[in-house]
Amino acid sequence: MTLEEDLIEIRRSKWEKWKESFGEKLPEKYEITKSISSIVSEFSFQPKEYFEENRIEVKTAGRLISMRKMGKLTFSHIIEAEGKIQILFEKNILGEDFYEKLSLLDIGDIIGVNGYLLKTRTGELSIAVQSYKPLSKCLIPLPEKWHGLADIEQRYRQRYLDLIINSESKERFVKRIKMVEAIRKFMTNRNYLEVETPMLQPIAGGAAAKPFSTHHNALNIDLFLRIAPELYLKRLVVGGFNKVFEINRNFRNEGVDSKHNPEFTMMEFYEAFSSMDDFMKMTEEMLSFISKEIYGSEEIPFMNETISFKAPFKRIDLLEEAKNVLLEKGVKEGEWEEQDKMRQLVARFDLSKEKARTPMRFLVEVFDTFVAPNLMQPTFVVGFPLEVSPLSRKKDDLTVRRFELYIAGMEIANGFSELNDPDDQRERFISQAKEKSKGDAEAMSYDEDYCLALDYGLPPTAGEGIGIDRLAMIFTNTDSIRDVLLFPLLKPQKTE
Repeated sequence: MTLEEDLIEIRRSKWEKWKESFGEKLPEKYEITKSISSIVSEFSFQPKEYFEENRIEVKTAGRLISMRKMGKLTFSHIIEAEGKIQILFEKNILGEDFYEKLSLLDIGDIIGVNGYLLKTRTGELSIAVQSYKPLSKCLIPLPEKWHGLADIEQRYRQRYLDLIINSESKERFVKRIKMVEAIRKFMTNRNYLEVETPMLQPIAGGAAAKPFSTHHNALNIDLFLRIAPELYLKRLVVGGFNKVFEINRNFRNEGVDSKHNPEFTMMEFYEAFSSMDDFMKMTEEMLSFISKEIYGSEEIPFMNETISFKAPFKRIDLLEEAKNVLLEKGVKEGEWEEQDKMRQLVARFDLSKEKARTPMRFLVEVFDTFVAPNLMQPTFVVGFPLEVSPLSRKKDDLTVRRFELYIAGMEIANGFSELNDPDDQRERFISQAKEKSKGDAEAMSYDEDYCLALDYGLPPTAGEGIGIDRLAMIFTNTDSIRDVLLFPLLKPQKTE
């Protein structure tokens, strides 16, 4: 047997003795009076004398993460999601029998304790345990905090271990949860209604992306996991829901890297009688609000930088920036408009042939490659070409009323004044269908039902989508999307 197998066997033998020693091997319930986090938040600021004058009894539970026996006194710590507290086992209080039964406990076990609060000579808030009850056995020894879970991929595959061992990971996910809570608070304070729209859709629409497909046996129809909720949310605006939002999952059958996961969370929101200008201002206010809720400031740390959410955010024009980059690289004005020369430039700058297949798409690819990665501070990008924006209202014959928000070199939000002309929308869907027939797997499909909804009248409307996972990266000072996803998609491990 290996050392680990020996340790597991020892732990199992201890577990077998729990029923005889404590009455139960796996209790169904343990009644607590306060969580660890509430105990700490409520009493940690009190001086030592307070507990000498007031006997505060508590009953709580957590995972045992340390045990240090010093004769008749054993110092331990237990943890939960947002709290950690020291517990003191004293032989004179527990009695000799129950004090000796501490030997049946191991690091990682979940236990319940009943006792009273005190502060030690060093000022640490603690529970003097009067009784304890083992609740669940940790059969496999936990990795050491500093050495045992260094493998990053293991942290993703066994997130439960990561959360037990690394308090930084736990704090990161709590911060993400609070970020989403702040977003909901901001939206509901503005009288937006939170709604739910279909995850399974007969047509994958609302974005340019490759969908996951499936089949519904009972109805014998092909369906797609949604790539965006946009077209359904705008149907609701047609129906009179003037201010709606949804925070939920989207699915895109694309690559995996530090900024992309096939399953991801977005918030999309729409407001009738508003424009993209209104939503740019609202986005500034939203991010400032979130920052103050989490950090108490409009400035937050990110890597080696400080990001400021003070309005107004910088604004730049996509086409102008792309052309400036090309001029700086010695490309003459308009040279990219000739197909042969454009192909040469695509090869020269190592751009995507599939994405840079027209002059306008070439300029978008130049911007995405050379400009976007350097946008550290919150920056609104406007001036998007019509041909890459099939759902946006026209500004002129070449561009649309659309913006994207970049922070730390990442696209965080995409919004626009919505196209509400049903005839124009049909023409753009037809154009997208032609692109799809030529092999563009990300082109949108024709959705006549959505056009029918527009026939009934979509009021002037603004819409926006915000990537929750990427925004969480910003607010948790994290440079990988996997670190803000509790269970990121990973390639299955090979089994021997």
